[in-house]
Amino acid sequence: MKLLKTRDELNGELDPLWQAAARISLIPTMGALHEGHLSLARLCGPCDVRVMTIFVNPTQFGPGEDFGRYPRTLDHDLQLCEQEGIDFVYAPSVDDMYGGMPNVEIEPGALAEQWEGTIRPGHFRGVLTVVAKLLHQTRPDTAVFGEKDFQQLVLIRAMCRALDWPVEIIGGPILREADGLAMSSRNRFLKQTERESATALYRALCAGQAAVTSGQTSLADVQRVMLDVVESVDGVKVDYLTAVDGGTLCEGPFVGPESRLIGAIRVGSVRLLDNLAAAT
Repeated sequence: MKLLKTRDELNGELDPLWQAAARISLIPTMGALHEGHLSLARLCGPCDVRVMTIFVNPTQFGPGEDFGRYPRTLDHDLQLCEQEGIDFVYAPSVDDMYGGMPNVEIEPGALAEQWEGTIRPGHFRGVLTVVAKLLHQTRPDTAVFGEKDFQQLVLIRAMCRALDWPVEIIGGPILREADGLAMSSRNRFLKQTERESATALYRALCAGQAAVTSGQTSLADVQRVMLDVVESVDGVKVDYLTAVDGGTLCEGPFVGPESRLIGAIRVGSVRLLDNLAAAT
């Protein structure tokens, strides 16, 4: 495994691979790696080289968000990548990623004007811009993103289609702790007393999924089932908890087999996302 910190180093390693038409797979992360990230690296499909990027992207954090305290654990991350057999870790600085460039960004469009896009204005502009840069810099055949950030995955796929990007976007299933909590780098910020409360989101989504699987089709009724779970837990604030079309991310009056149950909650200072298919 090689650690690459600059564009020159990245180009130096990948140029002969591009020339040889090697198959490259990209796994973008913000570091603080856990088993969920490593599981994405195992979904690359047939490839010659796996490139994992570690970059805490400032442009996707808004004022007052947790950019400053987002965990940065590069030494430990590199150990995990070595154990996983990753070929290259690309960990550029902010200056190397953005320095000297004019303020040109990817406009995410209507898919970003709801849910996370409403709560975190500008977030997806920053996400798509850095993902576009990483795709351009590494020129991968495949790129793997986790399904936990479901709206992000939908937007990245939409961007690649709209811009005719010749890359296959692979969605990685959510990995969970034993109690169902979706693995996340931010889970480490949960206080011991908040840890059990945080499982309310997954339990709510499971309740919604059970309702849909048993034949419930009314969005209002499915939402009520999910909200009843979360509202029974002290210290949990709901940002949203609903069912949307898996492609358009829009709500409708009915929940169907192609719907996705999505939710975001706050437990203390920690904001958590999760989602499930609407029916098993």
